[in-house]
Amino acid sequence: MKKNLSLAIFKHRDFRFFIVARFFMVLAINIQATIVGWQVYELTGSVLDLGLVGLFEAIPSIVVSLYAGHLADLRDRRNIIVICLFFLLVCSLTLFAFTGPLSFLLVTYKAYPIFLVILVSGIARGFISPAIFSFVTQLVPREHYPHSAAWMGTSFQAGAVIGPALGGIVYGSFGMQMAYGLDSVCIGLPFLLFFWINKRSLPERKEKEALKDSLLKGLRFVLKNEIMLGAMALDMFAVLFGGAVALLPVYAKDILFVGSEGLGYLRAAPSLGALLMAYYLTYKPPLEKSGRVLLFCVFGFGVCMLVFGLSESFLLSLFALFLSGVFDSVSVVVRSTIMQTMTPEEMRGRVSAINKVFIGSSNEIGAFESGVSAKILGPVGSVVFGATMTILIVFFTFRLSPKLKELELKDWV
Repeated sequence: MKKNLSLAIFKHRDFRFFIVARFFMVLAINIQATIVGWQVYELTGSVLDLGLVGLFEAIPSIVVSLYAGHLADLRDRRNIIVICLFFLLVCSLTLFAFTGPLSFLLVTYKAYPIFLVILVSGIARGFISPAIFSFVTQLVPREHYPHSAAWMGTSFQAGAVIGPALGGIVYGSFGMQMAYGLDSVCIGLPFLLFFWINKRSLPERKEKEALKDSLLKGLRFVLKNEIMLGAMALDMFAVLFGGAVALLPVYAKDILFVGSEGLGYLRAAPSLGALLMAYYLTYKPPLEKSGRVLLFCVFGFGVCMLVFGLSESFLLSLFALFLSGVFDSVSVVVRSTIMQTMTPEEMRGRVSAINKVFIGSSNEIGAFESGVSAKILGPVGSVVFGATMTILIVFFTFRLSPKLKELELKDWV
């Protein structure tokens, strides 16, 4: 019965196109992230520059996110996605050109041309995130929201598993130009696929609002919802301090000595764990004792990061990252279901944008934090510090957010 409920969502034609397109988009983003991280570290040898890659993506993404959410509640969401995918395709082709006709720019300016491309990519990703989140709820009925959140997680993690491994293997076996070429093809496919998805009309607003009033309305909605605010804040601080992705090139090259192919496996390990768990959750969404499950999984994520930070064994490091993905996948599905079920249709874009500021950008700012703390504490000290902070944040949230702790999602679906 659960299997039928899980797969019934694929009766919706546009959702099928959407999930395939999302998979290739995530695949391309992760291929690119793996190559860019390795390329920047080879160009500069600086852990701080690895953090700067995240910062150059986070700043523009944060700056445009709230307006992007406002726009997603006013304009055709499919068109916004298509335009953003076009710019992401241009960025991928530019990085590809840096390996050929524009390679002289890297000789002269080192990693700065790459930072500029990442900045443009950050703007596009800042606009696409609220549109993606708010568009998917228009493709399926409400009773399928928990399953759509789980399948969204599955497609995301599938791309995140295959992307880093594929990027590392292609880069190591065929060179950087071929790897960036593959990245360009993979981001071009969702750009084309979204033209096959039908447009959806937006609910009419009862009254026109000024930009400032529109943004404040979305912000007030989140701030007054203790459950949503608690879930966002918990994941934001966990990702901000607990992530070690930005330092994986350092671990691969200088601590575990496994090279670019090993880097691909290290990047893929958490996503593999997340993929398997996300697929399981398509059949059994975490609808009971959801708040306690969320807190436990973020705690488990922090413990895994602590083990990874202290490990000098490649296999133990892979296992710790794998388990971190398992825990993270559950927290992502819980948080996504909270947002889908508790947000009115006419405010989905703005709420998603606030979530992007809270969580999405904390990935990139967390990468910068990792780079800065690695400069001060060393890479191992940086990861251990971040993991310890994540564990402490779970205890603070447990005490300060009783409604989140007692959340039962089955009451909302």
